[in-house]
Amino acid sequence: MPVPTHVFDPPFNIIRCSHAVLDVTDLEKSATFYEKTVGLHVEDRDDKSVYLRASEEHQHHSVVLRKAAKAACNRLGFKVGNDGDLDKGAAFFSENGIAYAFVDQPFQGRTLQFTDPFGFQIELYATMEKRPHLLRRYDLYKGCHPQRLDHFNVFAAEVQDTVDFYARLGFRLTEYAEEDGDNGRIAAAWMHRKGNVHDFAITNGRGPRLHHIAYWVPTAMNIVHLCDVMASSGFLANIERGPGRHGISNAFFLYIRDPDGHRIELYTSDYFTGDHDHEPLRWSLRDPRRQTLWGAPAPRSWFEEGSTFAGQAVREPRFVADVLVAD
Repeated sequence: MPVPTHVFDPPFNIIRCSHAVLDVTDLEKSATFYEKTVGLHVEDRDDKSVYLRASEEHQHHSVVLRKAAKAACNRLGFKVGNDGDLDKGAAFFSENGIAYAFVDQPFQGRTLQFTDPFGFQIELYATMEKRPHLLRRYDLYKGCHPQRLDHFNVFAAEVQDTVDFYARLGFRLTEYAEEDGDNGRIAAAWMHRKGNVHDFAITNGRGPRLHHIAYWVPTAMNIVHLCDVMASSGFLANIERGPGRHGISNAFFLYIRDPDGHRIELYTSDYFTGDHDHEPLRWSLRDPRRQTLWGAPAPRSWFEEGSTFAGQAVREPRFVADVLVAD
């Protein structure tokens, strides 16, 4: 399948991934997990929502937990360059028959919500209420000391079309996994806006679903420390995969599940991709190093389980990728 060409003059300017809005069934239990175990900081809360951020972030929130009858991913948020980009975005969606609406969201400026052609529910904003960062407030550090939201990873039923759509919006491919042979299909793609390996990863599978959100941590030892914290606080079973190192992105990683099963990656040691002529790195789908440079192979749950998007029907993928699964 074709590798998309980098687009350096997209119809509007997305800066980076910004925040996730997750529906949870027990708001207090989930908030306690994200704050006390993972180590995010609660900025605001009421009886329906809790807003949290990481230590390095000036923005008011990077994850919003919403009380709901059923766990789901409600929205994925991206920051755009300025307010004019929201109007450019609305014009692009109108021209391309994509449903959108301007909405009011707490602590955010004007917010543009849309559902892309593949069922992923996205919101864009230019301004968010600022808070002093907590980078040097070591007295407040908990869990694995998460510093900032790094990326989203989703399951897409139409992976090539999804990659092509986000390439039109200026997302640039850094690495991809592809079947071997003349007619090999792309099974996963890592795309960025902010100059590291990815803001948005697109993985073949039943979709639209969220695979995980990821927070960047300072060192590998922060991830190891989180394993100790979870093992001693009743959450050992919530460790799904790792620690280990991916070949793709070079990341030292750990995957955990929150009380509702939403997956979170803790992540460090990726690399710079900001040069305009940075070329994507191809991985064979049969190369085990892409998933796991070292460490235990990914369990079946990592390939098959994810968070649905609220109100969106899940479709079977166009093809079934032949991936290596741990017994």
